[in-house]
Amino acid sequence: MFSPLIDELMSSLRCLPGVGPKSAQRMALHLLERDREGAARLAKSLNESVEGVGRCRRCRTLTEQPICGTCDNSRRDDSLLCVVETPADVLAMESAGTYQGKYYILMGHLSPIDGIGPSDIGIDVLVSRLQEGDIAELILATNPTVEGEATAHYIADQAKALNVVVSRIAHGVPLGGELEYIDGGTLAHALSSRRTI
Repeated sequence: MFSPLIDELMSSLRCLPGVGPKSAQRMALHLLERDREGAARLAKSLNESVEGVGRCRRCRTLTEQPICGTCDNSRRDDSLLCVVETPADVLAMESAGTYQGKYYILMGHLSPIDGIGPSDIGIDVLVSRLQEGDIAELILATNPTVEGEATAHYIADQAKALNVVVSRIAHGVPLGGELEYIDGGTLAHALSSRRTI
């Protein structure tokens, strides 16, 4: 029904998470019918980002510089290293405004079923960094999924073998949450991770 260029635009938009055929069609038609200037700006920005954004040599986050601003910040604590799965997780941690250490981004998690092993997510590079001896505490902040937990346990074993103190962020009942609405798995984890007050 549409021309090849419009079909290609709609197909390209479907690479975005949560964008199905109808959403892609709506976006493509909106850009072409109502906002060609916005479409040109989007295309330029996408092209510049794809060409200019790489990974930080220290933490592996997305940046235009060889070393990102967080790793280059001398006011942050070099002895604390927080391991997360994605750059979006760093943004979430930073929004809390309390963590003042550095990060290491895995860009994923272990998944033997999908053929993703330790070297595929940079655990070998992380271990090399731990061997430098500058890290006093490794904070594991992988997601509370089966894969995230397996990744955290694997990294913890590697770090403990190097005599690095390892901690895991707490998971459980959210502040303001009501127990009757919390699922059983979350409650079980909250109970097993309880601490004295």
